[in-house]
Amino acid sequence: MANNKEIAQNVLAAVGGASNLKDATHCMTRLRLYLKDDSIPKDDQVKAIPGVLGVVRGGQQYQIIIGTNVPKVYEELCGMAQLTASAPVQDDKSAAEDARLTRKKLTLKQAGKNIMGYMAGCMTPMIPVLLMGGLCNAVNAIFGPDLLGLYTAESNLYILLNFVYDAAFYFMPILAGYNAAKQLGVNGMLGAFIGCILMAPDFAAIAAAGTPFTVYGIPCTVTTYAQTVLPVMLSVPLYCLVYKFIKKYMPDLLTTVFTPFLSLLISLPFILCLLAPLGTIVGNAISGGLAWFGMTTGFFGVAFIAALWEFLVMTGMHLALMMPMMADFFQTGVQSGPMISGNFATWACFGVALGAALRLKNKDERSASFASFASGILGGVTEPTLYGICFQHTRCFIGMVVGGFVGGAIAGLFGVEGYAITSANFLSVLTYVGGTNANLVIGIAASVISLVAAAVVTYFFGFSRKELEQN
Repeated sequence: MANNKEIAQNVLAAVGGASNLKDATHCMTRLRLYLKDDSIPKDDQVKAIPGVLGVVRGGQQYQIIIGTNVPKVYEELCGMAQLTASAPVQDDKSAAEDARLTRKKLTLKQAGKNIMGYMAGCMTPMIPVLLMGGLCNAVNAIFGPDLLGLYTAESNLYILLNFVYDAAFYFMPILAGYNAAKQLGVNGMLGAFIGCILMAPDFAAIAAAGTPFTVYGIPCTVTTYAQTVLPVMLSVPLYCLVYKFIKKYMPDLLTTVFTPFLSLLISLPFILCLLAPLGTIVGNAISGGLAWFGMTTGFFGVAFIAALWEFLVMTGMHLALMMPMMADFFQTGVQSGPMISGNFATWACFGVALGAALRLKNKDERSASFASFASGILGGVTEPTLYGICFQHTRCFIGMVVGGFVGGAIAGLFGVEGYAITSANFLSVLTYVGGTNANLVIGIAASVISLVAAAVVTYFFGFSRKELEQN
């Protein structure tokens, strides 16, 4: 049995002690450390510690693979380093020293790593929540009215599992905001509060009604931010920047109350009028262009949109693309062209999770990948695959793109059409029922080929040699 206290002691010593540790968190199998100087730990020495399975340097994090006992090691480490659940409080001198130690030459590659590290840090701790929600939806899909019919959509069990599923995804801005603030050295609850503001019921009601709204007289683009993460990811860094600036000059006697308050007052117009709606504004423009491209370029347009679809989902841009297509479907009763692209992108996500589960050897990561596959193909939830696998192993995005493109190209070449709106899980193939038999067969074949192509590409090309050795 692992000696968690001894592992924590050895890890803390290897990374330079508590004085070199800004903050720490963990996911299902890894310690995720934020170091002042990440040149201090030597990877070979850390890997040699009994109980450590590997080391990954990802963006702003120094990740140490421990296994399923990582929560216990994390607790021991926090106790030794005197860290709390929120980011440690630093004085001005130590904050300036941290900035000096962590400053690196900003190349395009380093900027990309920082962005991916930040996004992964926002989403990775949420993976168990997303998996729970997805598997609840999978239970309803299998045992509910869509398949076995053991209970109805009106039953308490169906309603219970459905609102648990909704809870996991509806409140993503709050969960992501908490993680974002922690990464940036500010109390995570303040980041969560930014997410709460974006989801306030009155604000959502204004968005639903389309009522004009201003912030200090500045016109605000009001929209609904539930089930999105990009708006809060963009908003929290600005709030944290203002917070740190004000805290630097605020007298200690007043800082507890007035630093968060003034930071919010200053940040609100930028958050609500610019950063939060930025994804919607840009998304509408991009989605309009993609819709035109998909309708005018034949099978290639269908394939291209299928390849990009999950990236649109991650940013919320897919909603702007879907709205005009849904209106057309309600008029004609037929889904064609780009409107069916998302089906093949979803099946490609199933394939990525399956390919990862078959390729990875670490039992914890393999079981998490199988859970992501089950959450997807049974529950129609792809977020655990996107955020839990692809963000951790960015090469897996290649499998997702290839699988979506191949399936979309086949459907586009044969003019596959959909005749119903179905679940996003394996039952999505029922959308092709209603036309010719050939339409159904080719629709199913294109979906399965998307899965297989993505799984094969992920298996052979989704992981670097270093990642496989560490795994």
